[in-house]
Amino acid sequence: MPSTTPVETPTDTDGVSLSHGLKQRHLSMIALGGVIGAGLFVGSGAGIAAAGPSIVIAYALSGLLVMLVMRMLGEMSAAYPSSGSFSSHAERAIGPWAGFTAGWAFWVLLCTAVGLEGIGAAQIVHGWLPGTPEWAWVALFMVVFCGTNLAAVKNFGEFEFWFAALKVGAISLFLVLGVLALAGVLPGTDSPGGSNLTQLLPNGGEGLVIGLLASVFAYGGLETVTIAAAESQDPVRGVARAVRTAMWRIALFYVGSMAVVVALVPWDSPQVVEDGPYVAALDRLGIPGAGQLMNVVVLVALLSAMNANIYGASRIGYSLVERGQGPAWLGRVSGGVPRVAVLVSSVFGLLCVLLSYWRPDDVFAWLLNMIGAVILVVWIFIAVSQLRLRRRLERETPERLAVRMWAFPWLTWVALAGMVTVFVLMAREPDTRVQLYSTGAMTLALAAVGYAWQRTRARAGR
Repeated sequence: MPSTTPVETPTDTDGVSLSHGLKQRHLSMIALGGVIGAGLFVGSGAGIAAAGPSIVIAYALSGLLVMLVMRMLGEMSAAYPSSGSFSSHAERAIGPWAGFTAGWAFWVLLCTAVGLEGIGAAQIVHGWLPGTPEWAWVALFMVVFCGTNLAAVKNFGEFEFWFAALKVGAISLFLVLGVLALAGVLPGTDSPGGSNLTQLLPNGGEGLVIGLLASVFAYGGLETVTIAAAESQDPVRGVARAVRTAMWRIALFYVGSMAVVVALVPWDSPQVVEDGPYVAALDRLGIPGAGQLMNVVVLVALLSAMNANIYGASRIGYSLVERGQGPAWLGRVSGGVPRVAVLVSSVFGLLCVLLSYWRPDDVFAWLLNMIGAVILVVWIFIAVSQLRLRRRLERETPERLAVRMWAFPWLTWVALAGMVTVFVLMAREPDTRVQLYSTGAMTLALAAVGYAWQRTRARAGR
């Protein structure tokens, strides 16, 4: 059904606004493929080694939390489509300082992630072509995706469409082969039955906690579709469809694939950590060249994430500037693209790569710790914003509620309690405690700057 909800498309000083070059098929595939991030393929091995078969419980619990967050974000993004997504919602619901804090913290996270993904992708290609320097591959990937995002938003959409199609195809094939093997009908493979599931909690509750923390941060990337929706032809429809299908996508791709892996491969197999759980499972199925096949999929996931994060960072930065929360030059738009924001976001990502070579033990490590819990901070802003905006929407413009949070306000409070629980668990674990404190320090610093900016603007009568 066509939407009548207006889309917020702020213009720069020359009256030029963002384009609406994304089609419904782009948004649908971005939503589908955005669930399948590099974290699923790269980081899940350590979670399985810690939690054993209970990693399925960990992914299910964190998946439920993510579903609630996406539902809340979808409700606000369908009511107020904006390239600023949760940042603009936080400003509307809580105040300019909240939008400033959430937006710039997420911008730093995305830009740093661009660098990390570039490094990971370069390492894979370097393994195939050992005579080539890693830095050259990182530079090549940066130039390609920076250029793609500079040209037109439809280029970003096309890249993500095909990247997502490859990821969805790969994980779907993995699930089909795994289920056939477990059922004992895959030729040349004997079903392990339940022999690998005898120890649900091999390392006790502590192992489950480590697995839970690992799984929470594997879900990053789901927010991109609400940022991209503002540049689509029908933002409300796109967001609504993405949010309504989030449940089965998370259940199938994350929880389902983890269940297949731990059923096929012993949780304590060294290969799970050394080669990755998916390579270990494919080897168990007798798939020739499983390691290289999986490396191709991981490379695609990393390149997809680079592309999406450059896009997301540029749009978040643009939105912040248009709301008076950043330098005006960063919001310049030409050809429907915030090209300065794209360039700056890409350069920041490249700077992170250089720091990983120049100062890996101090500056780069500090940067990684600083972004460690940013996604949780963003989720809290989303939940608090939804609590406040929902009341306002019901009272003033109920027709905007194309997507509604389930069992409001109770499930919103449940989600907030879940986020606080994750914070507490992070504070208990030595490996995540430093990340929590570093992210907290950055958040407080941004909040102080944002509040000072807000007071200055208020005194100026703006």
